Amino acid sequence: MNAILAVFLGGGIGAVMRYLIGKLTLIFYQGNFPLATLIANMLACFVLALLLYKAIDFKWISENSKLLLIVGFCGGLSTFSTYSIETFDLLKNGAFGWAIFNIVISTAICLFIVYVIYRKMI
Repeated sequence: MNAILAVFLGGGIGAVMRYLIGKLTLIFYQGNFPLATLIANMLACFVLALLLYKAIDFKWISENSKLLLIVGFCGGLSTFSTYSIETFDLLKNGAFGWAIFNIVISTAICLFIVYVIYRKMI
C-alpha cells in the first residue's frame, strides 16, 4: 500500500468514526456544549499518544501503517476546525461561559491524556 492510500484510508475511517461519535452523542446529550467534538478529540489524542509513545517502537509496524494510523486515522478523527467553529458559535450566541469552558476543558483534558500516556510509557 502506498503512503497516499494509507493516509486516505485512515482519514476516511477516522472521519466516519467522528461522524458516528456525533450521532451517538446526540442520543444521550442535546445540550449547548459541543460534547461530540470533545469526545472525538480526546479519543484522537489518546490513540495518537499511544502510537507515538509506545507502538512507534514496535518494529512490526510499517511506515504505511504509521501513516494510516497517525496521519490518517487520528487526523480524520480529531477536528480542530470544528472545535474552532463550535467555540465561535458559542461566543456569537452569547454563551460565553460555555465557550470559555470548551477552550479550557478541551485543551486541559487532551493535554492531560497525552501527559498520562507519556508518563506511563517512558
